Amino acid sequence: MSSPDPQVRAARNESTHPSPDHHPSTREQRADRAAAPRGPVVAVTGAASGVGAQLTARLAASDEIKQVIGIDERRGECAEALWHILDVRDPAIADKLRGADVVVHLALDLDLETDAPARTAYNVRGTQTVLTAAAAAGVHRVVLCTSTMVYGALPDNELPLSEDAELRATAEATGVGDLLEVERLARRAPRAHPGLNVTVVRPAVLVGHTDTALTRYFESPRLLVVAGSRPAWQFCHVDDLCSALEYAVLEKVEGELAVGCDGWLEQEEVEELSGIRRMELPSAVALGAAARLHRIGLTPSPAGDLAYTMYPWVVSGSRLHDAGWRPAHTNEEVLAELLEEVSGRHTVAGRRLGRKDATAAGAAGATVALLGAAAVVRRARKARRRI
Repeated sequence: MSSPDPQVRAARNESTHPSPDHHPSTREQRADRAAAPRGPVVAVTGAASGVGAQLTARLAASDEIKQVIGIDERRGECAEALWHILDVRDPAIADKLRGADVVVHLALDLDLETDAPARTAYNVRGTQTVLTAAAAAGVHRVVLCTSTMVYGALPDNELPLSEDAELRATAEATGVGDLLEVERLARRAPRAHPGLNVTVVRPAVLVGHTDTALTRYFESPRLLVVAGSRPAWQFCHVDDLCSALEYAVLEKVEGELAVGCDGWLEQEEVEELSGIRRMELPSAVALGAAARLHRIGLTPSPAGDLAYTMYPWVVSGSRLHDAGWRPAHTNEEVLAELLEEVSGRHTVAGRRLGRKDATAAGAAGATVALLGAAAVVRRARKARRRI
């Protein structure tokens, strides 16, 4: 075959190796855009810490995500995200969400030490604002995160519960009233904003640098067991929660989703695996003492938290499973990680003790001291009323 004309060779070389002054053609610009990630633009609220920070980093590293927008009151560590610094209750958030396809709302305050009315005001108003702003900005999907606690811990719960089971929780446990209100807002939003899809992800007992009444249960020197109760423990590793949230972001699954390890652990298995012995109390004594201790401010956990250590609230997670998702961790593995995290901490009735206090009081002694303090206060109040 004969060699091509020199002018033809030069033209080919120029197209293959453009000069420094070369300006890309429209066709080349289209090719560059095609090579870029074609997935959704995802905004994450509460992106600077906790689950939000972990999800932001995960999405930013994904080839299936075009861009991540981090929204928080401070800048997070993920350099690949586009950051907007503001309170999620600020209506200006609507401008920051323009161009986003999906919003994952993780800016919730469930801290045991936060003033309850302030916590509720933040959680409910924040969720309302994010849903309204997302609709106004043209976002087509919002992913909310609550907890399987919304199903309620009740003696007649099936094992496991269906994801479609009635939400029978009450507002008596820490933050559960807020989560129930978030669930109500999630169901109402598509009616108020046609075209807005709302997905709710409900994790089981979340483990992975988290601090809740249920993780503090395993910081106690003895595991409080209410006589006649039937606890069942199901955990959710934070990595598994983030992978489930990613499934929702990528529209691989939608609706109301429960996420956690497969199956559950009976109380006896938990005690054997943890090596922590139980302290068994009659129901009236345990519930009455918990209520008094919280009422007089000795513990951050209301009596309603105790129900979640008494009765089952295990879920099947069938929707995620049907979509092909599987947890990467077992209940046994997550419990082992939790025990390692809380090693060296000392908690009685939800209240953290300093090492000196715990050493001086001892295991049962600390509990008795708290119960005794509640009794002393109660007697003092009765004496004042008689006077």
